[in-house]
Amino acid sequence: FCFVLSVAMASGTALIYDEEMTTHKLLWSDPICDIEVPERLSSSYEQLKCYHLVERCVRVPAREGSEEEILLVHSSEHLEVAKSTQTMNEEELKRVSGNYDAFFFHPNTYRCARLAVGATLQLVDAVMSGKVCNGMALVRPPGHHSQRNAANGFCLFNNVAIAAEYAKLKYGLQRILIVDWDVHHGQGTQYIFAEDPSVLYFSWHRYEHQEFWPSLKESDYDAVGLGKGKGFNINLPWNKVGMGNSDYLAAFFHVLLPMAFEFDPELVLVSSGYDSGIGDPEGQMNATPEVFAHLTHFLMQLAKGKLCVILEGGYHLKSLSESVCMTVKTLLGDPVPQIT
Repeated sequence: FCFVLSVAMASGTALIYDEEMTTHKLLWSDPICDIEVPERLSSSYEQLKCYHLVERCVRVPAREGSEEEILLVHSSEHLEVAKSTQTMNEEELKRVSGNYDAFFFHPNTYRCARLAVGATLQLVDAVMSGKVCNGMALVRPPGHHSQRNAANGFCLFNNVAIAAEYAKLKYGLQRILIVDWDVHHGQGTQYIFAEDPSVLYFSWHRYEHQEFWPSLKESDYDAVGLGKGKGFNINLPWNKVGMGNSDYLAAFFHVLLPMAFEFDPELVLVSSGYDSGIGDPEGQMNATPEVFAHLTHFLMQLAKGKLCVILEGGYHLKSLSESVCMTVKTLLGDPVPQIT
């Protein structure tokens, strides 16, 4: 007897982008916030077009995240404050923004932040339903610093945290890995899942003995989670700048991947900040865009390839857009480039 087993494997890479998310912008002078510009999105998308990567991806439309979805991780007070900014004048926006650490509101910020949430959830749905194998959502405002009750560090709603809660609820997932390769610690994500053993959170970040923003004691290596979540939070604090490709690969090989394979996630979410790449004024690291191809490739070996990459930081437009392209090329299955 000859048994033929045919398995319908999901194929294809989703790309989610909505030009409207470029309308969120700083209306006054603020030297801390002025690096979070709309061009971060548009230049990344233009570069993807330039390399003919957009046409190779499955286009998935963004949508607005619902209030119920936002409330999966945020308080109703936080949601109401965000909503109230839609009708404010510049003076009022400036005043509300001043209540938070490094954040600015524009009249369209709430709408953009809901699109960022919805785009992230659309990506989770496309991957979990088998419509695609993996994908990337180009979103702003970013999410990983925002906390249950506060905007923080350019972030209003925590896109990736909402996506993890959504995936648990809708698809019954019990093990989700969040890899945060942004150069800043995603303290918002850490706080949200501190006591949750179903989410393994890994963040490497510029720390410099607590001198670098957000300058928190709980960004150090000894913050490993609380209660039932103890052991499911991994911080790798860099205490100097200038980290390069070999440092990043060593961190993956020796720290993240052994734990990730043991955890055996059903879905991998990447808080994909490219301020950890060369040339970025925030990170001051030396990792080249090719390294993100390799990091992406390693993560594709987990969770049967179910990988959702969601944009966070990245403030050097050339470095950012090249790194985005390297990530998408790898998701599409192109061979990874040689690493310098």
